[in-house]
Amino acid sequence: MKTWRKIFAARRMEILYLVFGVATTIVNYGLFWGMDRLSGGKGVLLSNLVAFVGATLFAYLTNKVWVFHSTSWKISLLLREAAAFFSARLFSFGVEEAGLYLADSVLRLGLVQLGVINGVMAAKIVLSFVAVILNYFFSRFLVFAHGARQENSEEGDR
Repeated sequence: MKTWRKIFAARRMEILYLVFGVATTIVNYGLFWGMDRLSGGKGVLLSNLVAFVGATLFAYLTNKVWVFHSTSWKISLLLREAAAFFSARLFSFGVEEAGLYLADSVLRLGLVQLGVINGVMAAKIVLSFVAVILNYFFSRFLVFAHGARQENSEEGDR
């Protein structure tokens, strides 16, 4: 048990990012799947937009509070953080949208069935991994860098 505690203590931020990233992915996929079903598969990009907005709101709050411990709710910091977070997520969303457009409209992967999912959903899974990597680096080193620096300096004080 001590080994797990040591690992968690040493890699707390990364582990929490992974846990909340999985939760964010579940929110994203759930919203995407629901919207895709409602549109009869005819609104892939709109479905992805709705999924993106819902998942981004969820991710911002969980990252701010539990992952990067940005505890200030001062309006100036909140606006700067939120603007940087949403801008970074918009960039990774653009990467995902471009990939989905390519998969659906150019490569016509929606016509390919892979077990219980079609080729577009498979492409979304691959693109999600790309987005997670981009989002971690943006959040860690751009958006919440002040919280990470504060947490690291507190660990050094112990």
